[in-house]
Amino acid sequence: MDFELNEDQVMLRDMLRRFLNDRYSHEARRTVLASGQSYDTGLFSDLAELGILGAVFAPEQGGYGGTGTDMMVVFQELGRAGVIEPVLGSAVLAGGLLAALDADGHSALLQQTIAGETILALAHSEPQSRYDLGHVTTRASAANGQFVLNGAKVHVLNGAQADMLLVSAREEGGPTDEHGISLFLVPSTTAGVSCTGHLNVDGTSSARITLDAVTVDQSQRLGQPGQAHAALEAAHARATLALCAEALGAMEVAKALTVAYLQERKQFGVPIGSFQALQHRLAGMLIEIEQARSAVINLAGHLEADRLTRECHVSATKNLIGRVGALVAEECIQMHGGIGMTDEYALSHYARRLVMIDHIFGDVDHHLDRFIAFSGGSETTGENANAG
Repeated sequence: MDFELNEDQVMLRDMLRRFLNDRYSHEARRTVLASGQSYDTGLFSDLAELGILGAVFAPEQGGYGGTGTDMMVVFQELGRAGVIEPVLGSAVLAGGLLAALDADGHSALLQQTIAGETILALAHSEPQSRYDLGHVTTRASAANGQFVLNGAKVHVLNGAQADMLLVSAREEGGPTDEHGISLFLVPSTTAGVSCTGHLNVDGTSSARITLDAVTVDQSQRLGQPGQAHAALEAAHARATLALCAEALGAMEVAKALTVAYLQERKQFGVPIGSFQALQHRLAGMLIEIEQARSAVINLAGHLEADRLTRECHVSATKNLIGRVGALVAEECIQMHGGIGMTDEYALSHYARRLVMIDHIFGDVDHHLDRFIAFSGGSETTGENANAG
């Protein structure tokens, strides 16, 4: 496996880092949230114009990247800046599903998504599903050549800002059957769709979506009837890589802020960074961050592997990132003291984001159970692999 970035990826990384250094800051983020906005729409448009959204799509899908390493490069820089704009939910998760299932049939919508003109959101998780991708109780009932959707979705990333929803619904089978799940394109303004948005602890936006007798045409169903589970799993693998790379970027900045603070803060006339106890704690944290980096690189290199190999790496990496992220958040705040918890100080955002990341797409316990189930050699996830 080649661990080196190619020339294009280095240029992408450097360009994005310079752009975010110039345009994005902790104060800018706080100002946007204080104004009642969920994110900076102008900044998001500029990211799209720079080609950042296109970097997560393959050339045949209208992008210019699409590899695991491309995803890692982009999201590590987004994580370093603490970006809350809907790149993950719209481009990677929902956009990736649209491209995988029906890129030709909805090419105009896909290009609008890559251009940042349309926001997509995947409405899949349900109140009782926890992290089980196969747990879907929302029903799609056929009627007069159309489908009627009924159900509720929760934790929909940027659902309140979305122009178009990708809604999972069951055409057949029981609540936890992997077979029988389909995906439907539903404009957010469709009659019967109601949305309640809310901010997460890290300032990102999610929503609860209720579908009450929502009518859609057959042309709005993506892919083959009842066969969406595999695509959902693959899309979540890509999104998990993006999220883990974002966490790595956040850890790097939290570490840098802490090192700077230990060099500046003085007690007894000397920097507290000279105290051996703090040096040992910092060294232990640095080792954990480097292990996390290796895991993210490893996952990026196995994103296109067979399902069993890919999912083993997904769960192993997400479990490690969750554990290391919690450690970094706790250690950095403790070494800062009270200032580390204040909203005015940038570390507080990175700490909240690292905690939040553990609970997106499965926490440490879920992925430990899932890794054990997959590493046992089963070709199907089964009950244990989906346990939350």
